Amino acid sequence: MHKNEKVLAFGLGITVLLGGCNMGTDNVKNTETETETVAQAGEEQEISMNTENLVSVQDYNGEGYALRDGEETDKIAEDNREEIEVAVKKFFSEKYKTEVIVHNLVGAVDGVSVFVESVGEPHFHAFAIVPIDVKSKTVKTDSVWSQEGQVENALSGGLFAMAYEKEMTTLDSFVNKIAKDYPVVGKTKEAVDKTDSGYSTPYYYLNFFTDVFDQLNSKYLENQKISKEQLRSFLDENKFEPEAVKITINLFMKESNVEPDKETYSKIVSEIESTEGLPRGAYTLLLHDNLIDSKYGSGSKNNSIEETTINEIMKE
Repeated sequence: MHKNEKVLAFGLGITVLLGGCNMGTDNVKNTETETETVAQAGEEQEISMNTENLVSVQDYNGEGYALRDGEETDKIAEDNREEIEVAVKKFFSEKYKTEVIVHNLVGAVDGVSVFVESVGEPHFHAFAIVPIDVKSKTVKTDSVWSQEGQVENALSGGLFAMAYEKEMTTLDSFVNKIAKDYPVVGKTKEAVDKTDSGYSTPYYYLNFFTDVFDQLNSKYLENQKISKEQLRSFLDENKFEPEAVKITINLFMKESNVEPDKETYSKIVSEIESTEGLPRGAYTLLLHDNLIDSKYGSGSKNNSIEETTINEIMKE
């Protein structure tokens, strides 16, 4: 990735990690605003989170999601939406051998982030960046690119889900049961579609930290007809540590004006620990109050619960 692209990636992708991966965030609550420090690519930047942007997570559909200095490029992108969508679909088809549908265009300085969802399997969410020349109002559809490792991580998630199909079904059943048995909810599907990147669902998201999954991606890029059995066989032969797969269960309190409940948190942790048949990985549980920042797509606040003493929960 070129240096100027890395700089643009920092400006464009800063909140993508908050929405889909929630990596590198540290929140400090003030009286009027919450200041969120985002560490990315070895840098830190403060983002002011106005309380007026906080909405109930059940009502949040991804509308209002924004990136810094994106007002002008937002308008240019919408005026050129059709050609942007064509270019981004071509980018994913050629580079990642994957058909996608476009869910959201989010303007930022010098470009637009285009949020997509893959069609069929491997299933994942991701985004690509289309540069925009604001002075000439030109959309550079021949220069579409993506943040280094971002789509690769998402693709790994989709392939992991195919390889561990039975276990992922168990995980989906588990989180749905948790939402029925406890006063908690997840994000809406619309919010996931419009703001997330990676293998992400309303209740959890995955991240990968080993070269084994780079090799898995290569297997798929070489042969899109590779079977689930072949993917599983490859992962069985190339053992990865549970710590290499981060499975973050991301929940919100169901009722408004209720603080994240430690007793509920502890009970859900016990359920994770005792449930058999979950995918191999390191599990983390996040529990927020009912509010999500509509501009940044993040529920993380100073009252969010993430007990480091019990995280991570290893599943072999």
